[in-house]
Amino acid sequence: MRSEPKAEPSSEPSSDASGGVRFAAGVRFEILATCGAARRGRLTTPHGTVQTPAFMPVGTLGAVKGLTPQALEEVGAEVMLANLYHLALRPGVDAVAGLGGVHRFTGWQRPILTDSGGYQVFSLSDLNRVDDDGVTFRSHLDGARVRFTPENVVAMQARLGVDVAMMLDECPPWPVDEATAAAAWRRTLGWARRARREAEARRGDGGPLGSPWRGALFGIVQGSGFQALRQRAADELTALDFDGYAVGGVSVGEPDELRRGAVEWTLPRLPADRPRYLMGVGYPRDLTHAVAHGVDLFDCVLPARNARHGVLFTRGGVLKIKNARFRDDPEPVEEGCPCPCCRRVSRAFLHHLVRAGEWTGGVLATLHNLRFYLDFMTHLRQAIESGTLLEPTVPDPPLNADTP
Repeated sequence: MRSEPKAEPSSEPSSDASGGVRFAAGVRFEILATCGAARRGRLTTPHGTVQTPAFMPVGTLGAVKGLTPQALEEVGAEVMLANLYHLALRPGVDAVAGLGGVHRFTGWQRPILTDSGGYQVFSLSDLNRVDDDGVTFRSHLDGARVRFTPENVVAMQARLGVDVAMMLDECPPWPVDEATAAAAWRRTLGWARRARREAEARRGDGGPLGSPWRGALFGIVQGSGFQALRQRAADELTALDFDGYAVGGVSVGEPDELRRGAVEWTLPRLPADRPRYLMGVGYPRDLTHAVAHGVDLFDCVLPARNARHGVLFTRGGVLKIKNARFRDDPEPVEEGCPCPCCRRVSRAFLHHLVRAGEWTGGVLATLHNLRFYLDFMTHLRQAIESGTLLEPTVPDPPLNADTP
């Protein structure tokens, strides 16, 4: 039986000369302005600074589909999300760490956050077995058994050299009954305690090639669509003093009001001086709602995935570029957009590429959608700075870009 220490690890944050709060050796978070509960901040990591609220493009295997690291930089991304489960299966953590870590391996030199594999507990439920000690996956590639525990998940992310690591969690499906969701939270809380201890042990030489790991570890609040459970989970997790906190277990099929409820119930109970991350969300209206309640970080596959299917976001609404009405349209996707797609090609040409199945069409559309999302976050940051985020006189954000 695993023995439990009597006290939790302590990693006391310290203030620095800039007025921010430093958690791990290389991570600092500062709040620069507020507007109601919304926060305009700056997250400093070993590989650069992220202006918050921020959107993180999803590069599951270390790259956003179709985009080079240079293209992702040029479109304005400051941070990228990668996935530990997929990198652990192929090419393997040993291979990436042996080449100097995930930044050298991918060529992306800005901050990287890795998901822990907790989402795959949900999405690959037919290929895994969960117990109190961890998760055993059957690889979707070759059927090999892969074991994830709270400890080795932290250790693997440290060896990759990520800037922000996520703890292993159990993400329950929807629909789910409250007893099952509560049992998943009890298990996740036990994993959180173990992850915190492992993170402290990895600070010295747990990084790539035995280097120090200077990244942050975020805890994840679960609780599905149950208010009391979400609130209790937030209280119990914050007692463990993570470097940052995430709201997980959303965008798994629940109705909009419960997804928004998870934000509204959880955020007031999280420490004000730590970064907050809403996982897997979402459409622009969801981002606006969450920012107004104090969320700092977001990720979602929507911009890139929709782009590959010819669905483009604009301030005037969604364009389905495959539609026949764009066949002879000489205009850019969106007038004034500085992305490579809008600067160089017409709707007619993009229509032609996407209808023909030409890969370049998906790349151009992805560049546009990511630039739209990143510019949208700039708009939200500026509204917080000016104190107008919640005022009706602020120009409407593209909330009608929600239905492809």
